[in-house]
Amino acid sequence: MAGGLPALLLGAERLAATILLGEHGRKRAGAGDSFWQYRGAQPGDSRRAIDWRQSARGDDHFVRETEWQAAQTLMLWVDDAASMRFAAGDRPSKLRRAQTLALALAVLVIKAGERAGLAQLAEPPKGGRGQIIRIADALMEGGEVPEYGTPRPQVMPMGARAVFLSDFLGDPAPLTEALTSAADRGVTGTLVQVLDPDEEAFPYDGRTVFESMSGAVRFETLKADRLREDYLSRLAARRAQLRDLCARTGWRFQLHHTNQSAESALLSLYSALEKRR
Repeated sequence: MAGGLPALLLGAERLAATILLGEHGRKRAGAGDSFWQYRGAQPGDSRRAIDWRQSARGDDHFVRETEWQAAQTLMLWVDDAASMRFAAGDRPSKLRRAQTLALALAVLVIKAGERAGLAQLAEPPKGGRGQIIRIADALMEGGEVPEYGTPRPQVMPMGARAVFLSDFLGDPAPLTEALTSAADRGVTGTLVQVLDPDEEAFPYDGRTVFESMSGAVRFETLKADRLREDYLSRLAARRAQLRDLCARTGWRFQLHHTNQSAESALLSLYSALEKRR
């Protein structure tokens, strides 16, 4: 698993490089030390706020504005359970796509002067190149994993933003608890359901052996096509449940298939983070 770290980090940084940072994070007026711009004085501005040296150059009064210095926080959770290792054909696994998207987001926000944290890490969210390495390393940790993943029970900073990436095919109760707790702390974010196209289309017919990624569950049928309708109905019901949970907690829901462009998924996620500032 550790051998894949350089490839994951390189792929994430290349993916992040496709997204223009633009006006991000601190490029707005607020409490700070760095000069940003002058603006005309308005009713309600105190005399102390007026820059008298600049104002003396003309007939108008000007206020010296500084950049916003309060770094914001992005919390990430990537489901590393066995089910996320599924991949059909030559497509990337759900886990690798989720890891790449999460790490690329961390690269973007940290380069913008903000903090990023990972639920798998005990340390609080941080900034800097070292944090990117720590997140990448944690994402590539091996070890025994359950069949389906659940969010880590970690308290997120007040007002933080968050992105959870998973197939969300396991027990929904822990996810409901995690999002409810996050919403109580003013945390908003996005659930990204990552699926392989075969999980969406169920292209199986005739004699088929279905086996879970851990090998713990095995089911054989002679008429797989007869399962398609019930399977698709349950998948649709789960997705509706996820959308409803997001609606109730103020989060967004995003569906991503591993045969789709990672760039478009990242741009959508990053744009959502910008809108929630």
